[in-house]
Amino acid sequence: MNSKKDKILIANRGEIAVRIMEASKDLGLEFVSVYTEEDKNSGHINVARKLGGAKAAYKIRSYNDAGDILSVADETHCTAIHPGYGFFSENFRFARRVTERDRPMTFIGPSWWVIRDLGDKINTKRLARKLGVPTIPGSDRAIYDELEAEEIAANLFDFQKKQGVKRPVVLVKASAGGGGMGIDEVYSIDEFRQVYRRIRNYSMRTFNDEGVLIEQRIFNFNHLEVQMVSERTGLNHVHFGTRNCSVQSPGRQKRIEVAPGFFPEGFAYSFDAQKVLDDIVEHSLNMAREIKYDNVGTWEWIVTPVGEPFLMEVNTRIQVENGVSAAISRIKGKNNVNLIREQIRLALGEEMGYSQEDVTFDGVGIEYRIIAEDTDNKFAPWAGQIHELHWEEKEWLKMHTHIPKDLPYQIPTEFDPNLALAIIWGKDLAEAKSRGHEFLEDFVLKGKDRKEVALKSNLEFLAEKTNNLLEF
Repeated sequence: MNSKKDKILIANRGEIAVRIMEASKDLGLEFVSVYTEEDKNSGHINVARKLGGAKAAYKIRSYNDAGDILSVADETHCTAIHPGYGFFSENFRFARRVTERDRPMTFIGPSWWVIRDLGDKINTKRLARKLGVPTIPGSDRAIYDELEAEEIAANLFDFQKKQGVKRPVVLVKASAGGGGMGIDEVYSIDEFRQVYRRIRNYSMRTFNDEGVLIEQRIFNFNHLEVQMVSERTGLNHVHFGTRNCSVQSPGRQKRIEVAPGFFPEGFAYSFDAQKVLDDIVEHSLNMAREIKYDNVGTWEWIVTPVGEPFLMEVNTRIQVENGVSAAISRIKGKNNVNLIREQIRLALGEEMGYSQEDVTFDGVGIEYRIIAEDTDNKFAPWAGQIHELHWEEKEWLKMHTHIPKDLPYQIPTEFDPNLALAIIWGKDLAEAKSRGHEFLEDFVLKGKDRKEVALKSNLEFLAEKTNNLLEF
């Protein structure tokens, strides 16, 4: 590591904050954690003081207040900032500010220009196509000409018909939009022009930019990921396998992740599943080499029912599901892989110390996101107090939670009601699923809201979805 002794400001909350603390402790690094008024009873504060001492937790106004976070970093003489995921983790302006201020610090993540370039979906698509990486069919730049837009749409309808899609759909999207804003579906070329004009006008009114993207709408796909780890030099890149994140809520929020992404040994897929996994890994590595990626990151893919992969985007941060990839990974035969620990030490300039040949994979991992939500009511968040939280310790189970041991605990309504992550390991998919069911059956989670209504969670949903994991 660097000759100076680094000290990390953890600019996040919940289980990821706890995991960053533990990884920092493993590396012999000091850290400072932050919390807000809404989080004053969070267990991550207790862990901070236990592992880092009485002065390891500082109160701030908001996790989204850059000035507050940097002030704490300066006051405590931190040399690096770890953003976790969410909040500032993919904000290139914040990353640039951290590294280029009068008292510069290390941003634990990719360099700010990498975050900027890959955060632009059009730019990412253009880079991918330059390298022959398959992307979702459609435009790789904003389209301002109606005739050109119509020609692209017509080609997409023809492409889908040749694929055997019974009801082709084209997406028309405001190129300057985000978060689902300014998107409409078109089902025939006859109605395209009208929808194009509506989205173009909406985009101009809302974003002062009438650029429009035209893309194919893909249904019934599997959502796969490739976990990348890169050295700060941008020259050495190692992948830690694939994940399948297809079990999601209706709002496309992940609920179960499985590593590896497919299980060819156990299922007769209608396509060469191993080839698909190998292909998306190689494509992801090629992109990482081309852009000199320089920390952890995830290449997100969709795979169609006939085994065609398309790159969706690149996430330039550690992800919630990093632990399920670590669970099946071995470095030089050792099974104590911790991708957050790797992220920190590589960001601070340490050499990787291993090659792709040193990374092997063993078994199947399942990660459950345990959330207080009403799955019968559109997965609406549940707010109330947790009175009981208990699980049986197992050698094949890792639990991550910020829920304090001294219950009851009031779930803050200001944040997503994520309660815990459970990571299960099995020698194969059958054993992992069996152990997953065992864990979910034994897991105790009880509470009540202000109206004395019992706590609602997604445990039954997780158990139901476990039955068909990795089937297409």
